[in-house]
Amino acid sequence: MSLILALDQGTTSSRALLFDERGSIRALAQKEFGQIFPKPGWVEHDPNEIWATQLAVATEAIARAGVNAADIAAIGITNQRETTIVWDRATGEPVYNAIVWQDRRTAPMCDALKAAGHEPLITAKTGLVLDAYFSATKVKWLLDNVPGVRERAIGGALAFGTVDAWLMWKLTGGATHATDVTNASRTLLFDVNLSAWDSELLELFDIPRSLLPEVRMSSGVISETAGNLLAARIPIAGVAGDQQAALFGQRCTRAGLVKNTYGTGCFMLMHTGPTPIRSRHKLVTTAACAAGKVPQYALEGSVFVAGAAVQWLRDGLQIIKTSAEVEALARRVEDNGGVYVVPAFAGLGSPHWDAYARGTIVGLTRGTGAAHIARATLESIAYQTADVLQAMEHDAAVRLSELRVDGGATQNDLLMQFQADVLGVPVVRPRVHETTALGAAYLAGLAVGYWKTDSEIDAQWEAERIFEPQMSRDRADTLIHGWRKAVLRAKGWEDYPVG
Repeated sequence: MSLILALDQGTTSSRALLFDERGSIRALAQKEFGQIFPKPGWVEHDPNEIWATQLAVATEAIARAGVNAADIAAIGITNQRETTIVWDRATGEPVYNAIVWQDRRTAPMCDALKAAGHEPLITAKTGLVLDAYFSATKVKWLLDNVPGVRERAIGGALAFGTVDAWLMWKLTGGATHATDVTNASRTLLFDVNLSAWDSELLELFDIPRSLLPEVRMSSGVISETAGNLLAARIPIAGVAGDQQAALFGQRCTRAGLVKNTYGTGCFMLMHTGPTPIRSRHKLVTTAACAAGKVPQYALEGSVFVAGAAVQWLRDGLQIIKTSAEVEALARRVEDNGGVYVVPAFAGLGSPHWDAYARGTIVGLTRGTGAAHIARATLESIAYQTADVLQAMEHDAAVRLSELRVDGGATQNDLLMQFQADVLGVPVVRPRVHETTALGAAYLAGLAVGYWKTDSEIDAQWEAERIFEPQMSRDRADTLIHGWRKAVLRAKGWEDYPVG
């Protein structure tokens, strides 16, 4: 029996899943890795720890499935996007820690580029807003601040990649330096209209072209693993950034279909077909996965902190011992008691794009307890999603009929019901919750003929539960109004004038 191995490299953990022909999970392994916070607003990972944990869980998942590496038909890779790694081509050693997508150290650099009038050009070419979230300013920071790195880069000794490229380099023993269109489209260096690296942008950010990986389609055999790693040479045949992989795994492959992934952050994507739509409401235009050779596009809104806010309740406030406890704590109260939590720990993403916003709790009274804060934290995830969806509906000129959801927080029934209530549309949770990994598996499996057609895998998708709106619109609108007041208090906090 052959299986597809999906490597799901996320922001807080590395995971490996094995899928069979029915799209069912045969084995899963997961391992968390360290989060590094050198300064306020800085977030880093150890690239070698990312690699070590990813290889370990791949080996563990294969063992749990009771199969051999030779039974793996193909590998699909999906990854945290925008996170930036630069390494030595000869030694394979990183020149510095990975700078994570949440990192805000380059916000002043983005401000300077905006002040110089460069943002319209960048947006026209890349479909993105000029923000520290994306990779280009992170690369420039490494070139400018790590001793000797720029000189080595100019000399062709270094390689840049997002996490997918790093994993492919390590999996192939340094034989392959490549990425896919979805990850390339998140760098601020890629012309999304032409599907190619852009010389003008490279010059603007002062980044040598020699650093860049080759860009490939998301589905197709790119390389194969080094024989000494998994005891077999396995085709690497699918690669996509985590959110585009989830869009594909949710079978949102036609224009107008929307999914939202609830992970460390929240990421909503609407498939727009073969034509990119330019946002007028601070969303981004991004490449979507394509099983064929015709480029596909999506509109995307990014919420920086979602599940990470629940982790903060656990690790920071310590009002819960495990993330799973948050639902029971929140259910102890009937509503938020007028409390709103704006979890802008790393600024605000779509549609605000405020790098200087900071986390805020408003509406506290003597009657406020831990349960109100827990409930308000969960509700903040739904409110941020509603903000993104409203912008998306305006941009695409469509009214959402349902929202397909995935990610760990979708197991929280209280959150999913509240999400349906504030949106006013059904929220659909699929039978297979691991849609990000499943999307990577589908991309790889289609490339090697494990699955023959898109329609074959379309038939595998089915809903596990549908949450219908239950709250009155008047009540929902009142709550949303309170949320928007809270967001105004959080904006611009870091440099808010005093006195």
